[in-house]
Amino acid sequence: MKKLMFAVVSGLLALTVSACGTGTDQAASTSGQSGATKYVFGTDATYPPFEFEKDGKYVGIDIDLINAIAKEEGFEVEIKPMDFKGIIPAVQAKQLDGAIAGISINDKRKEILDFSEPYYQAGLSLVVREDNTTINGEADLAGKTIAIKKGTTGATFADELGKKYGATVKYFDDSPSMFQEVQNGNADVTIEDYPVISYKIAVDPASKLKIVGDRLNGDHYGIAVLKGNKDLQDKLNSGLKKLKENGKYDEIINTYLNTKK
Repeated sequence: MKKLMFAVVSGLLALTVSACGTGTDQAASTSGQSGATKYVFGTDATYPPFEFEKDGKYVGIDIDLINAIAKEEGFEVEIKPMDFKGIIPAVQAKQLDGAIAGISINDKRKEILDFSEPYYQAGLSLVVREDNTTINGEADLAGKTIAIKKGTTGATFADELGKKYGATVKYFDDSPSMFQEVQNGNADVTIEDYPVISYKIAVDPASKLKIVGDRLNGDHYGIAVLKGNKDLQDKLNSGLKKLKENGKYDEIINTYLNTKK
């Protein structure tokens, strides 16, 4: 899914970060312990099954993929978890070499970042409480309240649907908070990437959530890098290609979703 609204805002935030004198106005890549190049990737660690914390470690499809790519291409990876809305500005400010966080590739983002080849087709879905029988598609959103995570493509969709149907949009910093808003009945619906909400409902039957209607779009996820960092972009594409050819990509996807993609 997942996620937009950065063109103007992220540019301003990037300038703000630089102006604050973080001392990190250089590419984050360094020499790792083995002497190999180390790249720093940002992620949103509250986004299962793509990235989440388990037993004190960061795991998930995105985490396993970037580590497998690094192994294939001979570089090291440092993962930096942060709020999703701060990830793209941090890449622009050169605090990160790249980001892997279920980031949907779209034209707005391609103006300020480069991306790897697409590695997963997600798509947005409407999500309501399981006892909600009044919302079965976007045409039922008139006068409703939509909970959404800031800075996502879902937020862009929510803004457009809010204007189109007169719905109220409430913004949150992470997916668990917007899910909770719907579960508690404080919002009527949320919008989330299909694989993410499918995973949540599968592993948490007590979530009281269900998917309604058709997918709203067909977003593809990509790994973001600083604009012009062709060396890293080429390594990511090369690694992804090798993983798809040797079966490791399917192995990682099936570990979390138990379905080939």
